[in-house]
Amino acid sequence: MTIKKHIPNLITLLNLFCGCIALVFAFNQDFEMAFYFVCLGIFLDFFDGFFARLFNVSSPLGLQLDSLADMVTSGVVPGLVMFQMMISHSSTAAAGHLQFFPYLGFIITLGSCYRLANFNIDTRQTESFIGLPTPANALFILSLPLVLRYTDSIFIVELLTNLWFLLVVTLVSAYMLNAEIPLFSLKVKKFSFKENSLQIIFLTCALLLLVFFRYLGIPLLILFYVLLSVVNNKVLKK
Repeated sequence: MTIKKHIPNLITLLNLFCGCIALVFAFNQDFEMAFYFVCLGIFLDFFDGFFARLFNVSSPLGLQLDSLADMVTSGVVPGLVMFQMMISHSSTAAAGHLQFFPYLGFIITLGSCYRLANFNIDTRQTESFIGLPTPANALFILSLPLVLRYTDSIFIVELLTNLWFLLVVTLVSAYMLNAEIPLFSLKVKKFSFKENSLQIIFLTCALLLLVFFRYLGIPLLILFYVLLSVVNNKVLKK
């Protein structure tokens, strides 16, 4: 029983460890490796709560530890990645006050911090989410430099190298993290098709988007997640 008690927290700490490694890669502008380690961290974050419920060892410590780990993996890392994207494309506009422009990328980190703190005290978010979860937002942000790297579209290149567009993405990101929009949870609590039909539909579409669009499929997937949640909310109200 003692070993089982610590397994979920160990998984959470491994999530934090992945976030620390992702930070190092993001500092060196190795966005692809940063992306992979954030993905691994999110994968671990997906299962820490599951094992806590499975072993019936959920605790207030685990809740706080989970948010602290997410703050690094899904909060600090995407803020740093946006900072790096902005600073990489601000050389021609770095005169005057615009030299401080890239630091606005950390608005994502601030929005993530507020969202995680609010999540811990919001009793409405036990079964679903209100506002975009930080892991989903992190995947969205970290996919952008990879889309830029592998795209052949001049239009997408112009968008993702435009400082003002990146600022808009940053502000919308921080807003969506804390918006009063109910979104369904992807965490599987029971192995039942009926109770997880929405999640199964989403994961099937996710697989198709990733196969056909690769990295571009990730931001499309996050947008689809929000739209599917909105549609689901309207269906449930009827």
